[in-house]
Amino acid sequence: MNNEIPAGKLPTRTKFFYGVGDLGNATVNSAIQFFLMKFYTDAALVVPALAGSALLIGKIWDAINDPLAGWYTDKAKSRFGKRRVFMIFGAIPLGLSIALLWYVPPAGRIWTFVWIALTFMLFDTLWTFTNVPYYALTSELTDDYDERSALISYRMALAVPAYLVGAALTPAIVGLFALQRTGFAFIGIAYGALAAVVLLISAAGIRERGVAAVAPSEASPIRSFGIALRNKPFLWLCGTYLVMNIAFAFVKTLMAYYVEYQLLMKEQTSLVMGLMLICVTASIPFWRWLGQKMDKGPAYALGMAIGALAIAITFFLPHQQTSLVYLVAVLGGFGLAAQWIFPWSMVADVADFDRAETGQQRSGMYYGVWGLATKVSEALALAAVGWILTGVGYAPNVEQTPQALLGIRAFFGLVPAACIIVTLPLLIRYPITRKSHAEVRAKLEASESQASAK
Repeated sequence: MNNEIPAGKLPTRTKFFYGVGDLGNATVNSAIQFFLMKFYTDAALVVPALAGSALLIGKIWDAINDPLAGWYTDKAKSRFGKRRVFMIFGAIPLGLSIALLWYVPPAGRIWTFVWIALTFMLFDTLWTFTNVPYYALTSELTDDYDERSALISYRMALAVPAYLVGAALTPAIVGLFALQRTGFAFIGIAYGALAAVVLLISAAGIRERGVAAVAPSEASPIRSFGIALRNKPFLWLCGTYLVMNIAFAFVKTLMAYYVEYQLLMKEQTSLVMGLMLICVTASIPFWRWLGQKMDKGPAYALGMAIGALAIAITFFLPHQQTSLVYLVAVLGGFGLAAQWIFPWSMVADVADFDRAETGQQRSGMYYGVWGLATKVSEALALAAVGWILTGVGYAPNVEQTPQALLGIRAFFGLVPAACIIVTLPLLIRYPITRKSHAEVRAKLEASESQASAK
């Protein structure tokens, strides 16, 4: 029986099972982005600067493990598949590392620093070796420019509600426990189990297809990494995304602080986050449709411009409860939905340009470097938030000073909006268009036809 999937259009079953794999990732990712720092500062009572510095140390490991994982999975051969094998055997260890991430044993500052850094490094390593191959499947399941956006749309249609769970329900679940530390420990166990189970389900439900006319992978990860960095469209996209993701990381990390301390709406934190992410989910079909009517770069830029406007408005909201925050959440959710679709499919398009030139399938390396850019940007923002909160005199679980509130407002609103705005011209002028990708795909199909004939 032939289980290979033909190039081009994908069956709905494949799109669905591919999307299922991101359910756990999205839940864990949103909980980490929105609440990990708050867990350290308000539940584990770790000094913000210490927690931020420990996370930065853990993220430095990404400079090695993301590209290394991409190169290694490009070379992998297994009866379970080139990418699926990592999902299958990495799922359970990943779940255990997630549980450890949300627990900090009572200890002095040095041992607390070491614990946070080591548990984050363990989690990040397992996350990388399961998710880089998972993301690389975007490039390898189909070569079609629009079908990749459709594949990502299925994934995000499932992932965004899960992201909503991590963002909106985490504080509600923690609130059920007498101690925040206990609640967050439960979160770690529950979300770790979810991540492991859905990754196994996804791996069981999809089949990888063979890619013809692909030369053996580079023997050296350094050479493969260097080739990826010499790909001009990839550098263009990766640099833009690096700046964009720093902005997102500031917003996600400081949102809980902003809603609780600036708007005095702690009890409505889940509602604000939930409304925004519901709007993200509802807007995904629109951005997918727009991406079929115009090139991905300009469509992506339009969404980010709307999102930047919503983020900037938050700087001017008053230091009191206000219903205006719900309108801002709706506007932000509509615009930022573009971030969930376009960049991931654009990386897959970049890998096609490399394959057309070299004959090698290097999508693992590209998604590895992409993961590096993602995590480094988030690490820089996390560390900066810790340093900023300490610098402006933040104190947990009390009314904040005007200086502390100004710092929270500025780095939640104005700074991220400015970061997004400076990237918009680069997205509008992004060189890989529908027309240029069609030319590359025609070249790839010709090469694969010649290889099949031989």
